[in-house]
Amino acid sequence: MSLAIRCANLFKRYAGRPPVDAVRGLDLEVERGECFGLLGPNGAGKTTTIEILEGLLAPTSGEVEVLGRKWGEADNEIRQRIGISLQETRLSEKLTVLETLTLFRSFYRDGIEPQEVLVRVSLEDKAHARVGKLSGGQKQRLAVACALVGSPELLFLDEPTTGLDPQSRRQLWEMIREIRAAGRTVLLTTHYMDEAERLCDHVAIVDQGRVIALGTPRELIATLGGEHVIEFTLATNGQCRGIDQTELAGLPTVSEVRSENSHVSLSVTEPHVVLPALLARLDGLGCQLTSLSTRHASLEDVFVKLAGRHLEDAEAEST
Repeated sequence: MSLAIRCANLFKRYAGRPPVDAVRGLDLEVERGECFGLLGPNGAGKTTTIEILEGLLAPTSGEVEVLGRKWGEADNEIRQRIGISLQETRLSEKLTVLETLTLFRSFYRDGIEPQEVLVRVSLEDKAHARVGKLSGGQKQRLAVACALVGSPELLFLDEPTTGLDPQSRRQLWEMIREIRAAGRTVLLTTHYMDEAERLCDHVAIVDQGRVIALGTPRELIATLGGEHVIEFTLATNGQCRGIDQTELAGLPTVSEVRSENSHVSLSVTEPHVVLPALLARLDGLGCQLTSLSTRHASLEDVFVKLAGRHLEDAEAEST
């Protein structure tokens, strides 16, 4: 299958004292017709990467191809075939929704009638409302509509659901699924790992400007060695004689042990098998549980394993 996006050995350095390397040797291939997720914490280099791919930012070095063309050689052709929804879109608040879409439709040789796009994003009842009167979720859907009105072969969505309430998030998820089902290519950046698991065919996890994992969500989660996670916290009352990670790793179906202070996380294949053994072991050591939960493994667990820290810690480092 031909590629919608290809970039090789991509670098972006911002001048300063010291200079900042936002993207450091990033390689990426996105096939036509798929939803591809670029994941990672805020500050990982996702927005810089997508702005280079969109032609909004020049790379310091590296190769970039979009729909088989290169920026600087076929700019107008590329722009006529892509749609862009930026991380923060500022539209004129005095225009109505329909006027806004009509304006954006005028930028393209071919495209979709604005009224039809309004139906697709469930904003037909807001056609004559001014943009400034829309809710946050409605403004986000309008931003996606502006990206869709040119009937793009490739759609860029940069953090499209950040700051939205749960209902608005799910409405946008459904829109993205419909775009994907129509055979369009979608490149989505997000720091919500659950979002990527639900929407994306393939994902690249980015940290500090590099791709640290690449594959389908299922493939990446499988690298943990277990489909489930058991998490528990121990009371710090002095009665517990301590837990050796080697002992926990030896419990049935446990593939990995991670601990931080009194919080322990186990990657397991069969939680119903390991739980009785775990409880017996803790009882024998005189350890008291303060919490215990089981859940399916996620892409965030993959990030923790590869980056050595939690997603929220990585985001705190970037602020």
